Amino acid sequence: MLRALVVDDEAPARRKLVRLLGRHADVEVVGEAASATEARTQVRERRPDVVFLDVQMPGTDGVALASELFALEPRPRIVFVTAHAEHALRAFELEALDYVLKPVDEDRLGVALERLRRAHAAHAVSADQVARLIDRLREPEPYRERILVEGDERAYFVAVRDIVWIEADRNDALLHCVGATHTVRGTLDRLEGALDPRAFARINRSSVVRIDAIRELRTWFHGEYKVVLTDGTTLTWTRRYVGRRPELLARW
Repeated sequence: MLRALVVDDEAPARRKLVRLLGRHADVEVVGEAASATEARTQVRERRPDVVFLDVQMPGTDGVALASELFALEPRPRIVFVTAHAEHALRAFELEALDYVLKPVDEDRLGVALERLRRAHAAHAVSADQVARLIDRLREPEPYRERILVEGDERAYFVAVRDIVWIEADRNDALLHCVGATHTVRGTLDRLEGALDPRAFARINRSSVVRIDAIRELRTWFHGEYKVVLTDGTTLTWTRRYVGRRPELLARW
């Protein structure tokens, strides 16, 4: 939704522009102003995305007001509304998004609104994008270098570098190392999240492999691969999980 403020000292001109803007479902006119003084108050209180600004007004004219508005943060976009085409050059010198000649033509106004929509969408930040930005700013937790294995009477650590592959086993995970297999409590999803993706890759629903332990890949059906590990184990790298790690199969 584009929030618009209409600024014009002539009431009939304001009413016409408000009426034309009202025909666009994604435009909300949040205020009107008949002078620069009223406009300053409206911009401060209403925080519009765009100001449709008449150039010729008594007192502080539209050009001078635009210079003030451009100093704001965040600053609204400006569309000049003018009866004189020569004001167009000055409008773009002031970084106005567009200008519309009086009497306002509905089609020409539509062109200006389309430019506004593109500019607005290019700078819009969704809630998901904000969440991702926050995540990037957080200090990343270090990946695990060892995993605690607990038995009935003893516990010990397994070095992550010794793991060849990991297998899901209901609510447990099996750590397959050279010459030994260890059982740890926890799902494969949780364990995968604790491992460095530069060293490990999930290749199917129930298997995570150490990348350096892959001896060879054999092409299979439907974009899948057979993965042969250094311990002789052969697993299937399913198409779904191939798509999650395309950089591993990129050709230089």
